[in-house]
This record gives sequence, C-alpha cells and structure tokens, in this order.
Amino acid sequence: MKYEVVLNGKKYEIEVERGEAILIDVSDVQAVAPVAPVSVAAPAPAAVAAPVAAPAAVTGGEVIAAPLPGKILSLAVEQGDAVKAGQLICIIEAMKMENEVLCPRDGTIAAVQSAAGANVETGTPIVVLA
Repeated sequence: MKYEVVLNGKKYEIEVERGEAILIDVSDVQAVAPVAPVSVAAPAPAAVAAPVAAPAAVTGGEVIAAPLPGKILSLAVEQGDAVKAGQLICIIEAMKMENEVLCPRDGTIAAVQSAAGANVETGTPIVVLA
C-alpha cells in the first residue's frame, strides 16, 4: 500500500509491503529497514446499551429529534413532564463533546422515544412534545 505523509512541511511517499524488510525512500536516499512482526491484542468487547422498546405511535405533537449523530448520555425529562422553552431535554455526546438538546417551546412531554446510552443518528426522535 502506498501512502503520502507530510512531515515538517515536506511530502513523502511511503510504501508498506508485507515481508521481512521494506524499502524507505526519503529525499532521494534509499535504505532498507527490517520489519518486525507485531502482535495485536484482541479489542475488548464494547458495552452494549440496553435495547430501547419500539416507540409508541403518538398522534399530534412536535417531535424533538437528535440534531447530530452520537450517544445520549442523559435524558432530563420523562413522559408527562411540563417543560419550558429552553429547558434541557437531553445531552448527546458526539466526537467527545457534550451537546445539549433544548426544548423549543413550552409544553408537555407526550412520549419519550429514546433512552440514556442509546446511539442516535441525525433525525432520530428523542421525545414528542404536546
């Protein structure tokens, strides 16, 4: 496999091959470098979030959906809660950043359609606001 690497502002082309040695070409100077075998430990199994029950159909109401893909760290509301505009609905972790999802208007939580620990995509329903 060939790769391009930029080191200190200078571009180098490297080629990685399977075998006992590789040819390194840097600044028009070639050298042979030995390749040592590397042992890689098997990755630890990832923790699996508890499955979320299929959301019940809710007629009427505004769906508050995930604005970005990530993992729901916490839900700050439950079904039946009265909420105000700007109130925290949940926190979604994406790229090691915690993002707050806020309520767009006053209302009542008609249904919770996600759970803490769930992985969500952009547009995944989190709660329904009545």
